[in-house]
Amino acid sequence: MIVRLGRDADVSGFLGLAAQVEHWFGPMVDDPGFRRAVEDHVRRCMALVAVDPTSGELLGGLLFGVAAPVHHVHWLVVDERARGLGAGRELMTQAVRRFVRGPGTIEVVTFGADHPGAVASGARVFYERLGFRPAEAAEPGPEGGSRQVYRRRAPGPPDTPPRRAAH
Repeated sequence: MIVRLGRDADVSGFLGLAAQVEHWFGPMVDDPGFRRAVEDHVRRCMALVAVDPTSGELLGGLLFGVAAPVHHVHWLVVDERARGLGAGRELMTQAVRRFVRGPGTIEVVTFGADHPGAVASGARVFYERLGFRPAEAAEPGPEGGSRQVYRRRAPGPPDTPPRRAAH
């Protein structure tokens, strides 16, 4: 699997991924606002895709945002055929590596515990395995289902080796 920045040509792939999860999130594919958000993230180089190196198919996509010291996972979806194979984890790893500068927090809004997608999607367990912890409730989703903020610390700058004293 290859994780790279999203390109204009990937927008249709993002919409294909969105179609797989509309039953949990409400209509997105035909929503001009969602398409604009994808295009905007791509244009600002804040979209990542996981691609099958053999077929070129999108295995997953992620939209990220930064309002330091808070970093936001705006949207993350993995193709239903690729779930559990590490695409989501690799997208998150690459997002942190590429976009997170300095200490702070990383936040994502996911399903509330009572939402039908909470278990079926595996989203809550996925984020918990990545070190996120449930926080406050968030506004309901567009389909009316409950949502919850998940948060974790963002890594600080890499440690620098101590300087040697000049002799």
